Amino acid sequence: MINRVVLVGRLTKDPELKYTQTGIAVTRFTLAVNRAFQNAQGEKEADFISCVAWRKQAENVANFLRKGSLAGVDGRIQTGSYEGQDGKRVYTTEVVADSTQFLEPRNANADRSGSAQGAPSYGSRQNEQPNYQQSSQQNHQPNQQNYTRTDDDPFSSGSGPIEVSDDDLPF
Repeated sequence: MINRVVLVGRLTKDPELKYTQTGIAVTRFTLAVNRAFQNAQGEKEADFISCVAWRKQAENVANFLRKGSLAGVDGRIQTGSYEGQDGKRVYTTEVVADSTQFLEPRNANADRSGSAQGAPSYGSRQNEQPNYQQSSQQNHQPNQQNYTRTDDDPFSSGSGPIEVSDDDLPF
């Protein structure tokens, strides 16, 4: 049997870290995941998917993600049920995160949430180390693409072609 989920979306609110009675960290959060198509009015719609992270991952999510943060979740669907206050059975479905990737620098979200505090920023690569320095590149608009302007092209040698010898090639 296969039960695998991969999501990329934005948090709908700040995650809240809690601990079980036995001291295990748990964070529940909701990801807004855009659908691949538009509705009849030409608008994009989103699904709001409940997620849960446990232990160290829960602490990292609560410490480094905020409302509007772009995150990737790799996990599995889990269903459950409980008896509601009115005595009726309530059914739940959530994604249990096996891995959560922080897909943008922490301060890239500052315009939306005002929460940039100089904390380390983590990228989408698993082995990327925290970046404690703020660069001027991170101060651009959140949805702006990172294109090199032609007048800033580091490979431009002026008006002529780039000279490359066979010794310069890695193959």
